[in-house]
Amino acid sequence: MSGDSGEAAGSVRTEGATAEETVADRSESLPGTYLRGLAMGAADGVPGVSGGTIALITGIYDRLVAAVSAVDPGLARELLGELRDPRALAETLREADLPFLVTLGLGVVTAVLIVVPSLNTALTTAPALTFGGFFGLIAASVVVLRSAVSFARRRHVAAFVGGAAVAALVSGSARATLGTSLPATALAGTLAVSAMLLPGISGSLILVILGQYERLSGALKTFRATALSVLQGGDPAALVAPGTTVVVFVAGAFVGLFTVANVVRRALARDETTTMTFLIGLVVGALRAPIAGTTDALREAGRAWSPEVAAVFVGGAVVGAALVLVLDRAAGEVELA
Repeated sequence: MSGDSGEAAGSVRTEGATAEETVADRSESLPGTYLRGLAMGAADGVPGVSGGTIALITGIYDRLVAAVSAVDPGLARELLGELRDPRALAETLREADLPFLVTLGLGVVTAVLIVVPSLNTALTTAPALTFGGFFGLIAASVVVLRSAVSFARRRHVAAFVGGAAVAALVSGSARATLGTSLPATALAGTLAVSAMLLPGISGSLILVILGQYERLSGALKTFRATALSVLQGGDPAALVAPGTTVVVFVAGAFVGLFTVANVVRRALARDETTTMTFLIGLVVGALRAPIAGTTDALREAGRAWSPEVAAVFVGGAVVGAALVLVLDRAAGEVELA
């Protein structure tokens, strides 16, 4: 988010700067990069707050896109060919900006390991309040990004309506359709990481739309707790089930990072206004997901919507919306260098 969302959405590519110039900028310290990764990971762990927007706010979006774009099969072959020449290998790694990418990734992973399991606990103990908070986060994100939406042309209107319709439709049926199989987990990872590089839409929001957020955040919570238990002498076999889910999700994320994410970036480069309008349409349609999630949680607990539950949901929504709006107002003052 930024104080002027239209400028934020419009600044996906820095004018006059080439990808090479962006990658060549080494002014960023690794500790500062790690802190930016923490901020991105914390944002992407919460539906409705975009890690891509945090990258824009903290001034690393273009560098991040350039670094990700530099990682391809050609780079892998080049690195393999230089294994016997440490100096050439180090230079290639520097030119590809991999130290930046790895440091940022470590920050993201650290934050996700902290934020997501905590949110899973909140979903378990107070689903109406937590899903209400998600609703407020998502709704306020639409307000923050409203100036990036255009209805000037028919294709813009079609993009917005199409995005909203897809998200609303999927939000109501994806969990039952996808299930909990490993292919579904890999697909969730592929789609979620693709959103991570986009301003305005988060990976966690994609998981909420797909009905996978609660399951996958639970798997991560179990994996973290089990790993700590194993370090203290517990049975390593207990890591297999949650570890498999986490590994398959990460594998899907790597696939998405270098495939689907590239497709979306090309769409932004070709027609940024239409693409952003479609993405914000997705966010609008995703407002159905927290309501559907609350309904499912109540049903599983043998309960139904009531005035009390609705009041809790609305209270959570107010808090979530306020958080986004406060962050948006403060965004221009964020300094993590």
